[in-house]
Amino acid sequence: MPTQIDYEYDHSLYGVEHESGPFDVTRYIVDVYTRSIGDDNPIFTDGQAARAAGYADQVAPPTLCALFERGELPDIKLQFGRRQFHGGQRVEPRAPIVVGDRLTASSHLKDVYTKTGRSGTMVHVVWETTFSNQDGVVVADVQRSQVVRE
Repeated sequence: MPTQIDYEYDHSLYGVEHESGPFDVTRYIVDVYTRSIGDDNPIFTDGQAARAAGYADQVAPPTLCALFERGELPDIKLQFGRRQFHGGQRVEPRAPIVVGDRLTASSHLKDVYTKTGRSGTMVHVVWETTFSNQDGVVVADVQRSQVVRE
């Protein structure tokens, strides 16, 4: 029979939105990021090609939001374990991000749960962040999991 894992955290953070930004999408940021991920899609590397394809300017790879998503989030005061590491990330693109956009982010605590594997029990802390541009258009949803283990 599995044992119940005892952990406490600040439950009052559920449903509370944490705003961050603005984040300016510059040509320099898009160029450096695109090179770092090795994507040679012309709409990501050349403003003229992006405009010819119908975009307002050079397009950022959708995962660019992950760079901005690392902002300060509240401490959930988790009473478990001592080691913490990145447990995964999912980016759901919703609209193009182009050079000149100014993004804002709204994050909330989505879930806190335990999982037991070969290395023992871990607590997963999941945050969900929605990114919008200066026109209020949602451009991406990012879900990030932080893992804490004993």
